[in-house]
Amino acid sequence: MHDQSGFRPYDVGVVAIRGLEPATQFVRDRRPPSLRQWLVPAIPGGRALGWLGPLLVTLCAGVLRFYDLGKPRAVIFDETYYAKDSYALLKFGYEHNTVKDADKLLLQHPPNLNIWADGGSFIAHPPAGKWLIAIGEWLFGMTPFGWRFSGALIGTLSVLILARVARRMTRSTLLGCAAGLLLALDGMHLVTSRIAILDVFVMFWILAGFACLVIDRDRSRAALARKIGESGGESELGPFVMHGWRILAGLCLGTAIATKWTGVYYVAAFGLMVVIWDIGARRAAGVRRPYAGAAALEAVPAFFSLVVLSGVTYVAWWSGWIFTSGGWGRGNAAANPITAVFQAMPRLWDYHKQMWHFHTTLTVKHDYQSWPWNWMVLKRPVAFYYTEPSGCGVSKCSREVLDIGTPAIWWISIITLLVLAGWWLVQRDWRAGTTLVGFLAGWLPWFYFGVDHRTMFLFYATPMLPFMVLSIVLVIGLIIGPADAPPARRVFGAAAAGAYVLIVLANFYYLYPVLAGQTMPYGAWHARMWFDSWI
Repeated sequence: MHDQSGFRPYDVGVVAIRGLEPATQFVRDRRPPSLRQWLVPAIPGGRALGWLGPLLVTLCAGVLRFYDLGKPRAVIFDETYYAKDSYALLKFGYEHNTVKDADKLLLQHPPNLNIWADGGSFIAHPPAGKWLIAIGEWLFGMTPFGWRFSGALIGTLSVLILARVARRMTRSTLLGCAAGLLLALDGMHLVTSRIAILDVFVMFWILAGFACLVIDRDRSRAALARKIGESGGESELGPFVMHGWRILAGLCLGTAIATKWTGVYYVAAFGLMVVIWDIGARRAAGVRRPYAGAAALEAVPAFFSLVVLSGVTYVAWWSGWIFTSGGWGRGNAAANPITAVFQAMPRLWDYHKQMWHFHTTLTVKHDYQSWPWNWMVLKRPVAFYYTEPSGCGVSKCSREVLDIGTPAIWWISIITLLVLAGWWLVQRDWRAGTTLVGFLAGWLPWFYFGVDHRTMFLFYATPMLPFMVLSIVLVIGLIIGPADAPPARRVFGAAAAGAYVLIVLANFYYLYPVLAGQTMPYGAWHARMWFDSWI
């Protein structure tokens, strides 16, 4: 991942955009006058515009995610686990067994909350995401809107984070807004934001951790430039630089792991990534021994910030189980908190071995299971909810919540990811490499489980989605080109980018009824099932 700036500015309207260009060309033609500007190029457009555009896109995303959020009034797919587990966390501090008819009791008017059976419930996933779902239940009650509220909020905020981080990576407010808009218009992102399952929470915390690391990259490089300027660059290793945002990244990534274990792959991938960034920053700044400097001054703090802190954060999310009695496998918790922690750790380890056994032996056939090599082409989406009600004006009606990505985003991202791979091989541009790392960390590990045919679903790909969108936006920057590109290229590039966004919007609009569970004639529903595997 090349660590020098590869963007050259040009203007579209009032918003400065930067197209991807070779760093060597940038050095030869437009090298900034200071080390700081060389290491951390300024973001054009102003702070107010940099927030206003992403906030407007986020508002649109919020409307889509909160509109009719309580419908359908049903317990959808895995809500049967997570809605009740979350409510149990509020009541007991740990997941609790429920009676057989608990789903029906919750859907009564008003909900019947007498749903508890005896004993703690064995869980397949850690509690962080369920604690967040529980916040909505605490605020709005044990209703479909209540247990879906937090997912809709988190999904909306993820659009803002992606818009801001894409703006920082591209040095372009317009490209940042484009990234947020594409995420807002993705079908799978919409659906997973509108039901109470864990995957949107995993995606959010991974994206938030990634954003913290990108911010830290800018700030630490600015600090490196300042310290080298003050010292005159006398040290062969370079100066020590604080990485405060990596602490926040560790907290976010630890919460991702505490939602689903797949977050651990991002800790490993991002940990390696920041080491490469640190080496590259010192090389770009002219430090004589950049590898030794990064190893001696930055590697150990990075390990503690991203690995150790994320581990501590993970355990902290288990506090309800640790400090209360009655959880599955917990036994009676000691009254002394310190004693309770030491008492709980061996039992928690045993619990985790049981969870690992569950995940590695889960081979039960499911109608909607799919394999990671099929995800990008959307071969087998998941029908979270399907009924054939009346009231659509014809003899047969359909109502579905189909978990499927917007094809205009997913299919084009296959091409843009390949383009970025080629661009990284040629130019070692850090944006291309970073985006590929984020995508592959969410995709490749599933191939290991796929060999044994573990039961998997398309929505497991949700954490990959922001990086797929980033790949599209970066390639749009390549197509439009730099400020001194021929006018015909810039006009064509801007027109192509605008046309593509309109195609995504039209594709999303067409699929929206089967994403949001709207009642429609069976023929209209069937027309949206482009392939037999979508049914």
